[in-house]
Amino acid sequence: MATPRTEGSPGATEDLDALRAEALAAVRRYAEVALAEDEFVPGKTIVAVGGRVIGAPELEALTDASLDGWLTEGRFARDFSAAFAAVVGRSQALLVGSGSQANLLAVAGATSHLHERPLVAGDEVITPALGFSTTVGPLYQYGLVPVYVDVELDTLNPSLDTIAEAIGPRTRAILMAHCLGNPFDADGVAALCREHDLVLIEDCCDALGSTYGGRQVGTFGQAATFSFYPAHHMTTGEGGAVVADDATWQRALRSLREWGRDCWCPPGVNDACGKRFEGRFGELPRGFDHKYVFSHVGFNFKVTDMQASLGLAQLERLEGFGARRRHNFAHLHEALTPLADRLVLPRALPDADPSWFGYPFTLREGTSDTRRDLQRFLLERKVDNRLMLGGNLTRQPGFLGRMHRVSAALENADRVMDASIWVGCYPGLSDAMVDWIAESITAFVDRS
Repeated sequence: MATPRTEGSPGATEDLDALRAEALAAVRRYAEVALAEDEFVPGKTIVAVGGRVIGAPELEALTDASLDGWLTEGRFARDFSAAFAAVVGRSQALLVGSGSQANLLAVAGATSHLHERPLVAGDEVITPALGFSTTVGPLYQYGLVPVYVDVELDTLNPSLDTIAEAIGPRTRAILMAHCLGNPFDADGVAALCREHDLVLIEDCCDALGSTYGGRQVGTFGQAATFSFYPAHHMTTGEGGAVVADDATWQRALRSLREWGRDCWCPPGVNDACGKRFEGRFGELPRGFDHKYVFSHVGFNFKVTDMQASLGLAQLERLEGFGARRRHNFAHLHEALTPLADRLVLPRALPDADPSWFGYPFTLREGTSDTRRDLQRFLLERKVDNRLMLGGNLTRQPGFLGRMHRVSAALENADRVMDASIWVGCYPGLSDAMVDWIAESITAFVDRS
């Protein structure tokens, strides 16, 4: 296999630049044809809940990165991590392979020995009973004890009072997702954490671009997580990020992300600290090469430059994506408001401005059989839909029998599990598609 040239005569470099420009121009022409939108036909065209929205800039960026022949993190990763941190209002963003990896890394970071009071096995962490498996999975994996709290039926987040009532003598942290992009009371939760000396980790995997009190979600906790899966607010294919400001958090997260090594030199850089062959670590010989000193039990959660290049191109469109999500949500909400006596429609808090991941609603009457009939009815009309994540997570088979605490009855989480679904509002939907979603939901409710 040939190795890409990094040096050469001026003529050779000019030839390579010209070839690259020619390749990228061809990709642009290809994308204009291959990614052209098909005509929407109600009842025939699938109306998805989400999906990647890409065009020529994304394919061009992927090709540009590929032509470098640099298959791990490189110039695109450096640029994307810095640009993403700036967009979400944090000083550092660490790229990882998925939102699930981001959650695991954030919880691992909270247990790092670098903190004055790291989380330890047996500590309690308050978390909503309604959620996704890999929000709470890391708690079990690190021997922490989830304290499940109920949610409100319309916001799908726990109220501040519910969270406060769950705090006990063993509580050390709160790990909460902004459910389906709808911000919880981030100011209030952050204040509770300050009052009780708790760690706050925000799961923003479904909420990139949402704000609370004019602040970006992900800026209220010690750490926050994001996902770049194709259905999310922007995509790198597979991918995610953990963001933090505190220097101790940043060092712990970086070490854990990169095999648990103690060295903080950037990839491909030797002896940035000036102490590569100095120091004594554990029971290793004096002067043991610092690049091979491991102070955490870590992971390898790095990404490729191709993923990062896609992320850079998507960041250019993020504001437009958010505007379209809000437009589609408002359009659908207006159409479904006449059904409010039969559906619990979504509500945002007064200070919240969600960039909605989807449009959720709950049947006011009926059982899980009714909800299943609704799902099938919509699918027959080519309207894709999803359950509200994992429903009441305490009932999931993978979590049965594991140590946890339930703060109070989880009645709303059970109702959501039985009677709630969500449909799409992502930027790939046209007004005609949103109208078809509303017409289809109305048709089912009117016949019930």
